[in-house]
Amino acid sequence: MSRTRVSSPAGSGGGAQVEGASSWWQALATGAVELLLPGVCVCCRRAHRPDENGIVCGVCLAQLVPLTLPQCARCGHPRLSLAVPMPPGPTASETPRTALPACRWCARLAPAIRAVRSVTRMDTGTGADLVHALKYGGWTRVAQPMAARMARLDWPRDVVDERAALIPLPLGRARLRERGYNQATCLAMALSAHWHVPVWADTLVRTRDTQSQVRLTPSDRARNVSGAFVVPTHHRASLHDRHVVLVDDVITTAATVNAAAEALLAGGARIISCVTFGRAPDPGDRAAPDSDFIRN
Repeated sequence: MSRTRVSSPAGSGGGAQVEGASSWWQALATGAVELLLPGVCVCCRRAHRPDENGIVCGVCLAQLVPLTLPQCARCGHPRLSLAVPMPPGPTASETPRTALPACRWCARLAPAIRAVRSVTRMDTGTGADLVHALKYGGWTRVAQPMAARMARLDWPRDVVDERAALIPLPLGRARLRERGYNQATCLAMALSAHWHVPVWADTLVRTRDTQSQVRLTPSDRARNVSGAFVVPTHHRASLHDRHVVLVDDVITTAATVNAAAEALLAGGARIISCVTFGRAPDPGDRAAPDSDFIRN
């Protein structure tokens, strides 16, 4: 008596059982790791809840303090309150009360900078903790939740339509060697996945190591980074007539961004925008939107 050999359909039977067993073992291994080595938030140092993923817990992410509204359409900085009287001038009496004074933060930006956006204040909330973890703690994965919030920022339509590449602010050689990575590149790579815009990490280079900007005055900051960036000759063709977006962790006085924009403009770029995770507040910035005062 002859026997008929029956084959299982492709992708079913034994193959499915093997895949099912593999998934079961993977789930078991993942559960064991989470039990023995639970995820800990880099901000609050507490163990994550089982339904949370990533390196920062949901509580700490919820404690990020966004820049208040209304904001300047160009630089994204909080505008003076609608309740603040207009500054004195020859036409002050003719200006509607609802009009806003000229943006004082925009004045510090180079003319070639089209728009700037930032996620959070650095003087309150957990924004500074996330930046510190990324920049000094070696937690490069923090760039992922940071970039996810950067990706949600609202931009002028022309910036969204024209942005050709993300260009991280480069570090000096000594600092890159000491840190082992560039935090701006980490943010740019993570942001690229959301925006589907390429990262040109070598388009802008720092020509010399500069002093840390942390304790410098605004004028000293500008002198410190003046002429510190350049576009290599072999990158100028791809940069020609492009609208590119600079990426950094924090913007304070815009001195570094201005110096980088000047180099990109000299290298052939048509216009530059900038996105950062944090923004240092200016004296007099409002801590709450006008709607909070109206509601209260």
